[in-house]
Amino acid sequence: MTNSTAEIMNKGIKCLLENLGAIDAEYFISVIIKEKFDYTKWQQEYFDGMPDDVLMTQAIEYDISNPV
Repeated sequence: MTNSTAEIMNKGIKCLLENLGAIDAEYFISVIIKEKFDYTKWQQEYFDGMPDDVLMTQAIEYDISNPV
């Protein structure tokens, strides 16, 4: 089932607030808006620079800690 835009926004804000706190969440949002942040491009650059063994280890750890 696909989440609506409002549901995704609510989940994202909740995640930011829980993990960063109100002030840093606001700062994060302002940086994203100001810098015209391209998440897809950032992900490509991030993972392209990561050694294969590190990527594989992190993927396995994520899979174990996030069972379906």
